[in-house]
Amino acid sequence: MPEPRESPSGEWRTALDRLLPAAQSEAPAQFTQLALQFELRELIPRTANRWNGPTSKAASTQEPYLDYRLGVRPVMRTERGWARGSLTWANIPHQLNRLSLDPDQHRWFSQFTALHRAATPPVPGTDAGWVFLDEFVNPVLWALLAQARELDIPLVGATPAERVTLGGRAAVALDASREESGIRVSPVVVIDDEPVLDARPIATHGLYVVDLRKPRRILIAPTADPLTAEELALLDARDFLVPPEGADEFLADYLPGLGSRVAVVSADASVPIPDPLPPVLVVTATHGRARALELSWRWEHRGRARALPTVGDTVDGLPHDWLPDEDGPGAVPATVTVRGAEAADVVLHLLPRLAKCGVRVETRGTPPKYRELLGEPHLAVTTVPSDKRDWFDLGVTVTVDDHVVPFLPLFKAIAKGRKRLLLTDGTYLSLGHPAFESLATLIAEARDLAEWETGPVISRHQTSLWADFEDLADEAAPAVEWRALLVEANGDAPGAIEPPAGLSADLRPYQRDGLAWLAFLWRHRLGGILADDMGLGKTVQCLALVQHAVEGEPGIPPFLVVAPTSVVPNWVSEAARFTPGLVVREISATQAASKTAIKDAAAGAHIVVTSYALLRLDLDAYRAVGWSGLILDEAQFVKNPGSKVHEAARDLAVPFTLAVTGTPMENSLSDLHALLQLTAPGLFPSARRFTEEYVRPLEDPAAGITSGVGAGSGEAALATLRTRRLATLRKRIRPFMLRRTKELVAPELPPKQEQTLMIELAPAHRELYDLWLQRERQKLFGLLEDLDRNRFIVFRSLTLLRLLALDASLIDETYAGVPSSKLDAVFEQLDDVIAEGHRALVFSQFTSYLAKAAARLEASGIPYVYLDGSTRKRAAVLEEFRSGTAPVFLISLKAGGFGLNLTDADYVFLLDPWWNPATENQAIDRTHRIGQTRTVMVYRMIAAGTIEEKVMALKEKKSALFDAVIDDESLFSAALSADDLRELLS
Repeated sequence: MPEPRESPSGEWRTALDRLLPAAQSEAPAQFTQLALQFELRELIPRTANRWNGPTSKAASTQEPYLDYRLGVRPVMRTERGWARGSLTWANIPHQLNRLSLDPDQHRWFSQFTALHRAATPPVPGTDAGWVFLDEFVNPVLWALLAQARELDIPLVGATPAERVTLGGRAAVALDASREESGIRVSPVVVIDDEPVLDARPIATHGLYVVDLRKPRRILIAPTADPLTAEELALLDARDFLVPPEGADEFLADYLPGLGSRVAVVSADASVPIPDPLPPVLVVTATHGRARALELSWRWEHRGRARALPTVGDTVDGLPHDWLPDEDGPGAVPATVTVRGAEAADVVLHLLPRLAKCGVRVETRGTPPKYRELLGEPHLAVTTVPSDKRDWFDLGVTVTVDDHVVPFLPLFKAIAKGRKRLLLTDGTYLSLGHPAFESLATLIAEARDLAEWETGPVISRHQTSLWADFEDLADEAAPAVEWRALLVEANGDAPGAIEPPAGLSADLRPYQRDGLAWLAFLWRHRLGGILADDMGLGKTVQCLALVQHAVEGEPGIPPFLVVAPTSVVPNWVSEAARFTPGLVVREISATQAASKTAIKDAAAGAHIVVTSYALLRLDLDAYRAVGWSGLILDEAQFVKNPGSKVHEAARDLAVPFTLAVTGTPMENSLSDLHALLQLTAPGLFPSARRFTEEYVRPLEDPAAGITSGVGAGSGEAALATLRTRRLATLRKRIRPFMLRRTKELVAPELPPKQEQTLMIELAPAHRELYDLWLQRERQKLFGLLEDLDRNRFIVFRSLTLLRLLALDASLIDETYAGVPSSKLDAVFEQLDDVIAEGHRALVFSQFTSYLAKAAARLEASGIPYVYLDGSTRKRAAVLEEFRSGTAPVFLISLKAGGFGLNLTDADYVFLLDPWWNPATENQAIDRTHRIGQTRTVMVYRMIAAGTIEEKVMALKEKKSALFDAVIDDESLFSAALSADDLRELLS
């Protein structure tokens, strides 16, 4: 409200004058007076031409067999009285100015016809000149007629002598009076306490009476409540006489029922009128096909002399979704259709309970013969080996009251959260028994519903899950093959085996253990992940397995080894070195062009080596060959389950798949799940379920646990649940992944010393970086709200900032004069390294930055070797470094992160950090591996006060993710989210 202010003297008069009506300085406007004319009209047949001629005429008599309507139309005052003139219902909305009509009266007539025709629009051939009140279904009619008085709109007849009267209240009733000859029952119509004859309905909300005698009289009045069907019938009914001998029966049996349908009175009080019977809620249960049961509801009657109760007053215990939206008088439950066990429960329990509550139950159709099983469930589990390579049939039966319940429908019902299960013979049981709670939890962990096709099965990889089922079951009869697998898989370690005779290598103790583990997987045709640390000889262990398989089962089909293109030659050379007796063939890009090259190469071979690119391009050719097993080297190449190469590896029909990688989990637990989909299908059947159960709760603790047992609990309880789920995850994967670190199995390795060097940018470089940082911040913070859509733009800007932190000229050559402090620092270190006779590996993710380092080396006269993704003769470059005199090897992080053994070097320089620690560790372990005899020095060069510092912090979170699942029990948070990106830009 505005603050009060001082006002000049006299201004108050002006303000008040605005609130008062102005004095009438001119005579009021003269309008044409309108009236609403009433007339009883007789409907007549249409003429031969349906478009011409009237369809009604003024009634002269009231013969019972004629069809009458009470019509109204607008008329206006003329010198000779009320006349229609040119005025019609159709044109009155357009006559305001032409006929000089009162705007308020004109608006009233326009609303009148609009409300009538909104419910019953005119059709061709009707009498458009009249509005018949008999069909005016909107009860707002009475409010309009009351408003007509206020607007000085008279209700007139067809002649000046006729009178039209608007009554206050109309009612229809039965009057019972006792006579000598019996009890006479007469329909009566009362308007304003006066009885009337020959009343007709105005829709269902009023009555009218027309007396055609001279002078004519028309009386209309509303009813208190809408007219029922019985009351409408009374308007045409005649009285009747109940003889004395039927009086008692009439009073006892008929009169209460009549009072529930219409108002019953006794004007002379000669007949006692009982209270009407209370309304009855009726449910009609209709049995249809496939044991469907429809329940529909109604009140038995709608009398005047009582108030209808609510559903809650009538019956309790109805399901929530059956209750009416508005629980007012007269509300009824919703019509519903129930099926299966729910229908059985309704028939056996709900309908009898409703009947006891006073609800009348009507049945249509023949109800099925339902029976509820109430005994204690008895669970039994058996397994039978199946034809599939990964599954055993799981036979679970539940017995209740000596009735066998098959497991598949039981599983589906539990998985869908149903409360009951109906069987084909009409028996059903409640699933709320405590015996089913543990089973429901195990089912949720075992498989998603969509993947149980023809029957429940359990993967041979789910050894710990089988043990849980066995603990739950009252009886368990596992197959002999399954039991043997279970005992060995859950033991401390697979049984030791002797290295194969054809292996030309002295295996270290941990490598012998690795061979025993691989042989166990091969023996049971189980897949797995060999995840030993880089440099521990994963390749020789795989070759030893192939030699073991060939010697144990002569004549078996070859093994298919798939590796990155640059690593394929390494497999061929290592096989020639360690297993010279094996026939090894390499598939080149030239051979792949031939339709028969792959089949020809496999013939008589023990190992066929190909690349991921060729497998993806020629999948059909590889599928045409029968393989003993599939070995995926550097298996992080298939970590994306949506990629073509992952699909290709999954589509190969092989009985044994081994993933070989030092980094089974680079960014997320989803990487690990993708590898297990290939090597141990069925261990974690659903990517969606794995994400809900493990990825979200463990990688993002702040989001809580949103599914499964304990979802939505408090913070302390959620921490316990996350720890429990991590333990479950490790328990599931333990038999199918082998990982040993260099610190654990190769203590003889010299130490690895890592140091982070913080490099201050030169002043000009700092000023330029800060300017670009602010510009990119303004652009990106809005885009992070929809990271999925803007991911390309966001990472492009992050890459630009990372390049700028290295060297300003990498983003624009115009900045070539800005000094690169990092290169200066690197060459200060290299001078000492080279002077002391050491050799160094220099890694960067950006080949453009490596090119600048190469230019500095050339300018300084320092020999070097260079390797990136475009290098074609990779083996020749590696040999040049091993045997040559160049002290520096420039390597792109992507090209040199795998497949290299460079123990000749003992210094590693990482020119730029990456938020994936596994990538960095692989680069470092090119030199810190078996065969290294010197201390390995690792230097991470970080530009201080730049995005590189943020990357290092994010990398620590990623490293914790790997350790939590693979190496220790700590919890972690690892997702590269929008919040992580905001931190990088902060």
